[in-house]
Amino acid sequence: MLAQGASSEKGLKRTLGAGNLIALGIGAIIGAGLFVRTAAAAGEAAGPAVVVSFIIAAVGCAFAGLCYAEFASMIPVAGSAYTYAYVTMGEFVAWIIGWALVLEYALAAATVSIAWSEYLNNLLISFKLGAIPYQWCHSPMETSVNGVHGLVNVPALFILLILTLILIKGTQESATVNAVIVFIKVSIVLIFIFIGWQFIRPENYEPFMIPDSTAGHEAWNRHGWGGVFGGAAIVFFAFIGFDAVSTAAQEAKNPKRDMPIGILGSLVVCTILYVLFSHVLTGIANWQEFKTAGKEASVAYAIQTYMPGFEWLGKLITIAILAGFSSVILVMLMGQSRVFYTMSKDGLIPKVFSDIHPKFRTPYKSNMILFVFVGLFAGFIPGNVAGDLTSIGTLFAFVMVCAGVWVMRVKDPGAVRSFKTPLVPLVPILGIIICSLMIAALPAETLMAAGAWMVIGLVVYFSYSKANSNLRKEL
Repeated sequence: MLAQGASSEKGLKRTLGAGNLIALGIGAIIGAGLFVRTAAAAGEAAGPAVVVSFIIAAVGCAFAGLCYAEFASMIPVAGSAYTYAYVTMGEFVAWIIGWALVLEYALAAATVSIAWSEYLNNLLISFKLGAIPYQWCHSPMETSVNGVHGLVNVPALFILLILTLILIKGTQESATVNAVIVFIKVSIVLIFIFIGWQFIRPENYEPFMIPDSTAGHEAWNRHGWGGVFGGAAIVFFAFIGFDAVSTAAQEAKNPKRDMPIGILGSLVVCTILYVLFSHVLTGIANWQEFKTAGKEASVAYAIQTYMPGFEWLGKLITIAILAGFSSVILVMLMGQSRVFYTMSKDGLIPKVFSDIHPKFRTPYKSNMILFVFVGLFAGFIPGNVAGDLTSIGTLFAFVMVCAGVWVMRVKDPGAVRSFKTPLVPLVPILGIIICSLMIAALPAETLMAAGAWMVIGLVVYFSYSKANSNLRKEL
């Protein structure tokens, strides 16, 4: 595998430095999660203690991130958790991980592109430029209050096509576009934190957690400390993306040094921004309002209702959200194509997914196929279909990577590790426990849908992948 990754003549082009990788991580992390899930977690589960929910989710991610960093420095090959599982636990477990990652990357790209379309419409209306006709920005499965049927979500397909073309052109070009987007959205987040701090009302933090009396007969994960953990499961979506940095290991200039910096650096920066952002948002508006009036477009609602004179900031937030969504889609499409690239190299999916462009040296055919696959979801399926499936795919991958580091330390303690996860097996065990708790806190229907997806994956493995596996042919 290392020899395959070292082949620079025929393989992926090494163009990314530590700064590019941190920007890639921030690009994937700051998006829908920050602007949408913060208010949802506060209103539905944690109240003002959503700041603690963010810290718990970040700690779980940090344990997983430390394990990712060790693997990324040991095995600087495209493929992320799939590759690490392949090395430590074998082909079958790796296939299950690779199949779960489709939930994280491909479905996330489709879901976020639909949200991008909705926010583009909001921005056009706010600038009085008119709205996109309903039938051209909704799926055929949706109907407006006036009885207009959707046909196809054209803006979602448009943003997917533009970002796919950028990815085909080259990884460095993609990284440059991502860096510009990251600068825009981080700047706007900082402006909101700085200005919003002046409008915080301390009474909004009382009580800090949702009391049992308010919750009534709701589930354990909707009030008190249970609600804080329930909030962590909701806002975990906001951290999805830092692991996408590891999919670019084969395109990093000095992966053994830069991959740990990229993974952990992006995680630290985003956690600080998230805690400050959620503290300001729940201080400006009371958490109970995020269950009703402020449920949709929560940040814009808080600005328009409680920050007089700063309505222009609401428009800036919408621009930041559009920019955030764009970079998330870019990194998710990139991550999925790199996982498919490695799976194809192993013979588990058709060879077309690992064909490299002769000039740009990117997996261009994989990018084209992904555009069609993701585009079918984005153009013709409503955005709520994917639901929390993205979170469960990611959490499952995190659990397996934490287990993989522990397994590798037992099986091959003498292997060269330029970055070592501290306190093994404590850190991997804590990562497994926290991520498993967050899986348990997800809705039952999400767990059932993920189970159905895994059954489909097993059918594909035993009907195609097992017979075409390069490893089995060699054996």
